[in-house]
Amino acid sequence: MLTLSPDLQTPLVSQIVDGLRGLIVGQVLKPGSKLPSIRAFAASHGVSVFTVVEAYDRLVAQGWLVSRANAGFFVKRRGDEGAAPAGGGLERPVPRFDARWYLKQIFENRNLPLKPGCGWLPHDWLFGDAVRRSMRQLSSDGPELDGYGLPHGHMALRMVVAESLAEHHLAVDAEQVLLTQGSSQALDLVARKLVKPGDVVLVDDPGYPNLTFMLRFAGAHIFGVPRTPSGYDLVALEALLAEHKPKAFFTQPRLQSPTCSVASMAHLHRLLQLAEQHDFMLVENDIYADMDPTSRPSLASLDQLNRVVYVGSYSKTISPNLRTGFLLARRDLLDELVQLKMVSGLTSSEITERLTFGVVTDGRWRKHLKSLRERLAEAHQQVGRKLDGLGFELFHEPEAGMYLWARHPDLPDSAELSKEATGAGVMLGPGQLFLTESRPTGWLRFNVAFSLDERLWSFLDQSMVRARQAAQ
Repeated sequence: MLTLSPDLQTPLVSQIVDGLRGLIVGQVLKPGSKLPSIRAFAASHGVSVFTVVEAYDRLVAQGWLVSRANAGFFVKRRGDEGAAPAGGGLERPVPRFDARWYLKQIFENRNLPLKPGCGWLPHDWLFGDAVRRSMRQLSSDGPELDGYGLPHGHMALRMVVAESLAEHHLAVDAEQVLLTQGSSQALDLVARKLVKPGDVVLVDDPGYPNLTFMLRFAGAHIFGVPRTPSGYDLVALEALLAEHKPKAFFTQPRLQSPTCSVASMAHLHRLLQLAEQHDFMLVENDIYADMDPTSRPSLASLDQLNRVVYVGSYSKTISPNLRTGFLLARRDLLDELVQLKMVSGLTSSEITERLTFGVVTDGRWRKHLKSLRERLAEAHQQVGRKLDGLGFELFHEPEAGMYLWARHPDLPDSAELSKEATGAGVMLGPGQLFLTESRPTGWLRFNVAFSLDERLWSFLDQSMVRARQAAQ
């Protein structure tokens, strides 16, 4: 079907994507025609199964192919769900993917014995002692129960945020910090301010399901920018920018969920150049920054909040029940976000913010973060070895952050495995939930802190045996 050359600088995945796209545009592959199976294409072209899976996945994401369960991949017809790009490509139906289902499953199944698919840390990995000390101090001080907090949030905590970010070369003062009820409220405020119905918005693909739902609810047309182990597929990004003129790009450069990839310095600089060239805003979700053992620049530090809105959170490292997040923006934009916060929910909880302040000014806070990073690094090594032993391919091996993104060649649809797992008392993170356009995929997100129990590996081992038997 195609002539591929491993000697070219162009990756094989890109050669397949470009070649098939050319065949579709040239009507060699007509709408509705079926492509060779993944294994058949790999065998006939002398490439790995994983290379073909990645290429087909990209073509589905870009709107050229459609994946049909138990049938294979087909060239999209104009009437197919999420029809291929034509004339702007904006008038397409919302796919069946529903982040509400994901959120419902996460919280309804949080009591399952095994939770490798969840998005928080185990109880004994959190800073519980400091929370209890802060609660005792807050109680002895006599918390103010009347009235509301400040619109921007508790001043002392805002000063701590500004000081901590100054250590990472982001020059701000407390007046540029807005405290929120977790990073979710911060992202929601920014989305409602920047995005109007009909606007085009870019997101990471795969990425954060709740953000995708939030933006669709706001009426945005969403396009996914494929993630790579070093950041972004810049060719795909530039093609999206040229065609769709987005209003904003919501992205997670550091320890991204679900891939845990980290964007390189070169990619950060290129992203800022493209934002200036194409006149769009960057919303940097950096909620895993405290888990990163490496001091590295952020988009916000490189840009100093000119085109970047920066979002952070304490919920991941202290407790998910402490809904304390924050955002930073240039002054004119921050003033409008403060007004939007007041209109939509008045102030955030000063009691929660004072409690958080007590934790992050505890003398053992930095020691806690250091210990947490070391513990996560060890978990990454252990879980990576387990996945490799079962024949899984790892997207990236960061040895930091909370997640590993992995797939198995005998597992075409991780959603089916996840349904089976729930019945066995295991909460998995099926990859379909994290994709911009819903489709069957073998990818899974593993929370390494919850993936150390041997019962998980016994379940996966048995599941892989059954999958291989079914494929024979």
